[in-house]
Amino acid sequence: MLQVHKIDSANASAEAKIQTEELNKKLDKAAKVASKTLKIDGFRKGHVPMAVIKARYAKQLEEDAQKECVQDILKDILAELKVDASALIGDPRITKFEQKEAGIELNIEISLKPEINLGDLDSYIPEASIEAISENEIENRLNEIATARAPLISIGDKRRKIKEEDYAKIDFEGFIDGMAFEGGKAENYLLKIGSKSFIEGFEEQLIGMKKGEEKEIQVTFPENYQAKNLAGKAATFKIKLNDIQTKGKIEIDDNFAKTLLPENKEANLAVLKENIKTQLEIEKKREAYNNKYKEILLEKLNEAINFDLPNVVVEQEMDLLLRNAFAQLPKEEQEKLAKEPESLKAKREEQRENAQKSVKATFIIDAIAKHEKINVLDNEVANTIYYEAMAMGQDPRAILEYYKNNNLIPVVKMAMLEDRVLVHLLDKKVK
Repeated sequence: MLQVHKIDSANASAEAKIQTEELNKKLDKAAKVASKTLKIDGFRKGHVPMAVIKARYAKQLEEDAQKECVQDILKDILAELKVDASALIGDPRITKFEQKEAGIELNIEISLKPEINLGDLDSYIPEASIEAISENEIENRLNEIATARAPLISIGDKRRKIKEEDYAKIDFEGFIDGMAFEGGKAENYLLKIGSKSFIEGFEEQLIGMKKGEEKEIQVTFPENYQAKNLAGKAATFKIKLNDIQTKGKIEIDDNFAKTLLPENKEANLAVLKENIKTQLEIEKKREAYNNKYKEILLEKLNEAINFDLPNVVVEQEMDLLLRNAFAQLPKEEQEKLAKEPESLKAKREEQRENAQKSVKATFIIDAIAKHEKINVLDNEVANTIYYEAMAMGQDPRAILEYYKNNNLIPVVKMAMLEDRVLVHLLDKKVK
């Protein structure tokens, strides 16, 4: 018995029955296969009686037989719908599974890849207007580069006090309750005053010191400090200021341009400025896209492109959003919700609209990527994770392994694909 109902182009449901006779056939088949491979004490391998196999592995064999029957039913559903197995998306949902004397009655919901008509893609793209780069912006960036590359020079005047933006070359040693702690000592350490690279209050207390001066300062490690043995503790640092240094001047001319563009034989200041202008344009465009135009484009695509959403995928996305929302709640609310099934169900239902929007956007982006022949390679995803981990001071191999073990690679890949697709479209109308 099989009754199939096509709900829409992306969803179908079916009522089916697994006859006891058919289930027993599958069970006998599974037991027969197992009897040839299993080794049980007292019997030669391949000669274990089926009765023994069924008695010892009854539950597992029954589950295997049921799964095989469900797979057969699934094939029949697809045949009834006249669609290929490749059209199936997500895992089928079994909403009813009742074991009765004559067999098992079950209801199954399946989802299929949606049919998406992209229409006139160019008509959805907003005109992205990017502000022109001014000469002043180019000069400011040029000065920043020159300052960054300028050498440090020592201040000769011993009466000169250290101030904000100066570089202090210091010896220091830290103590907690009069005891030196590991990692709290260094010699000739170069520290830019105002960089906020040390514990809060450390750099400020150096201001006003002179070369050769020694001083004790008091600071408190933040509560969330990475070294747990220091977190939240008050410390005393003994400081000696060995030298005060400041940035020297670099002449911004053709020679400076040649040092920055060694591979360009025609390099001069004008060429360098043109390169800086191009880089600033890229930065400004990226900022405008990320802060404004990507969101506008996504909204237009969402409004203009309509299709049936696969319910199974939406339900899975709702589960994911619920888990994320649940994790953000205070522990007391989590415990309360866990005891109230109806409240938890209502909380899940709150995620439906966002889940539908997310699933729809994913399918639209995927369809556009195929249409425009845009792709993200697996090694690009790995490199992105790797270099972002390095930039954050984390172990890139460990982070990459974490992403693999938690099935997060597809999430990163989809985010990269979305970015690439939206930038590709916006570039068509950028001004």
